[in-house]
Amino acid sequence: MRAVVQRVKYSKVEVNGELIGEIQKGLNVLLGISKDDNSEDISYMKDKILNLRIFEDEDGKLNKSLMDIGGELLVVSQFTLYGDCRKGRRPSFIEALGGEEAEKMYEEFVKQCREQVTKVDTGKFGADMKVTIENDGPVTIMIDSKKNF
Repeated sequence: MRAVVQRVKYSKVEVNGELIGEIQKGLNVLLGISKDDNSEDISYMKDKILNLRIFEDEDGKLNKSLMDIGGELLVVSQFTLYGDCRKGRRPSFIEALGGEEAEKMYEEFVKQCREQVTKVDTGKFGADMKVTIENDGPVTIMIDSKKNF
């Protein structure tokens, strides 16, 4: 699994002009799922993201996690995180998991996050979404469950 995690003051996602997810202070997570991912990847990503210390403490140091601040979470599926641009000019998405299998893994990730986070909103899997992100910092972290970066 891959994620682009952004610390936000506000974020929302719309489909066909309809607001379907919205959070205040917290994390916007763009989540990609590969053909090689399994339940261990889901657990790793959930734990890593929820406990990333990227919020400031009283001294202005990045020492607090989403859990520490009681922040909110917006999770948006994004298969393009597995776009391979090493050859040619058009990305290859051969490593991305698609269809029902990917949706099940996405839903499981969201379910596990909801067990720990008070407010978790989502995009709509497979839809054309418009995501608004008001970055805070900006702080943007990339995570790969296979530790490729």
